Amino acid sequence: MTSHTTPAGAGAVQRRRLMRELLLVAGLFAVYKAGRLLATGRTDEAFRNAARVWDAERTLHLPGEGLVQRLLLHGDALVHTANTYYAAVHFPATVLFLVWLYLRRPAHYLWTRRVLAVLTGAALAIHLSFPLAPPRMLAAAHLIDTGQVYGPTVYGASPAADSMANQFAAMPSLHFGWALMLALGVIAATSSRWRFLWLLHPLVTLIVVVGTANHYWLDAVVAALLLGAALLLVPRPAVRSLVAARSVPAPRRAVPEPATVGGVR
Repeated sequence: MTSHTTPAGAGAVQRRRLMRELLLVAGLFAVYKAGRLLATGRTDEAFRNAARVWDAERTLHLPGEGLVQRLLLHGDALVHTANTYYAAVHFPATVLFLVWLYLRRPAHYLWTRRVLAVLTGAALAIHLSFPLAPPRMLAAAHLIDTGQVYGPTVYGASPAADSMANQFAAMPSLHFGWALMLALGVIAATSSRWRFLWLLHPLVTLIVVVGTANHYWLDAVVAALLLGAALLLVPRPAVRSLVAARSVPAPRRAVPEPATVGGVR
């Protein structure tokens, strides 16, 4: 006797697997958020590190974060949009991206999930060992907290009063690191000629995190380096690229020779 899975049964299995993966990703994110809170209360160290990062950027002749912020402050609507992008796009976009990969590109989903886990774990280690006050708190930066002034914001008015987030976990910027992985994941998993436009997402994210004074340039640089290391550690999916598959011409069929009669064609 043979058994088979009905379409309804297969759908139920698929939904359970999807729910399990969502719970896994949410659990990893919860562990990360809880781990970040372990680094709270190290105010003096966080500001000393902020001064070091600021001086390092000036030594490297990086553009001041204030340059980007002044561009955003040209209009209330623009800076409000940037704050909204910072607060509302980061996590939902990553979740939707993972769900799409899970449903349409399972091999790329596993690869992406593992890369994000390595990146996030490395970021947590740095958050715990190198507390860093963001540029909006550093007097030498002469920047404003756009979230508090224009809204919306995901942070409390002061680090001491914020029980939901560790505001001294600026290095590295996971907003940028996750956005960059999202773009690279879409590029790797699709074959559209327009797929490289997804790089606009990490570019906009970089402008937003710097312009809102939530991160330094070096926060994004470190995130990119950590992502590069994670991509080297985690093997790529063992599936042929869609681009390569479509670029390989189909094998030609052999053309039969004309029949001969008596040695004459």
